[in-house]
Amino acid sequence: MRYPIESGLPLAAALIAVTALCGCHSKVKQATAADVGTAQEDARKEIEQARVEARKDVKSAVKVTGVTGGDSRNVAAARLTGSFDIAMAQADGDHKVAVMKCMMLDPASQQPCKDQADAQFQAAAAQAKAMRLANSGRS
Repeated sequence: MRYPIESGLPLAAALIAVTALCGCHSKVKQATAADVGTAQEDARKEIEQARVEARKDVKSAVKVTGVTGGDSRNVAAARLTGSFDIAMAQADGDHKVAVMKCMMLDPASQQPCKDQADAQFQAAAAQAKAMRLANSGRS
């Protein structure tokens, strides 16, 4: 009489199951160039949307105040806010792309890369806030 274990099928099935289970415990998703490309496209769209909103806000401020030369405080404030929003969209998009690129690295290099990306984002955000604060006294 032949036992099923002798056929090798149950053993092979068990090995496949164990291998599949081990693969499920992967903590870090490895990014691909396509993921980076998607992040770049999303960042581009985010920046373009910020530009559209900024133009719309300036046009609205001009319409409300009736000033075309940009002398109104409302127009200046709209321009300042728009510039800030665009700078923050740029910083956010750059950060997302950088993090995605970090995820393409080997696991040991990912965290230092992400830390650097976070630091660059914080610096860009601080610069945008400083620009807004410095220019807010001029309006």
